[in-house]
Amino acid sequence: MGLVLWNITFSLAQSLKNNTDFWSNVRFGGSIGLGFSNNGFNGSIAPSAIYQFNEQFATGASLSFNYAKFHNDKLLAYGGSVLSLYNPISPIQLSAEFEQLRINRTIATRTIDLKDNYWLPAFFIGVGYSSRNVTFGLRYDVLYDDNKSIYGNALMPFVRVYF
Repeated sequence: MGLVLWNITFSLAQSLKNNTDFWSNVRFGGSIGLGFSNNGFNGSIAPSAIYQFNEQFATGASLSFNYAKFHNDKLLAYGGSVLSLYNPISPIQLSAEFEQLRINRTIATRTIDLKDNYWLPAFFIGVGYSSRNVTFGLRYDVLYDDNKSIYGNALMPFVRVYF
């Protein structure tokens, strides 16, 4: 009986130790965006978490919420993404991110409001400069569709913050 209890205690201790090691390598962060113009407003929030395997590799997931209103046109986009980060040398970060968004768009015309709802995939390849917890860079959407994308063009600047 003592051997069984010792085995259970040892197994639980290993499990808790491994769980502690896991959470000590998880970093939380994300981004908040606001845009104003004469024609409207755009706001976004994207919380995310990554698992830092070592100093060079990390992978994680993100949620994304975006709202825009320009004149009488409205857009609501929500979804998620998975991303991988690679730092070949300390300040340089390469990234790949697959994003899937649900787009709910309302376009106001003189007579009726046109509604368009669809899924939009995006696959971003990026490069950035990292300093401590912040990375500044550019990313390119290789699946960019000028007719459906909620982004202005395929090449976009980004800022990533993880703690």
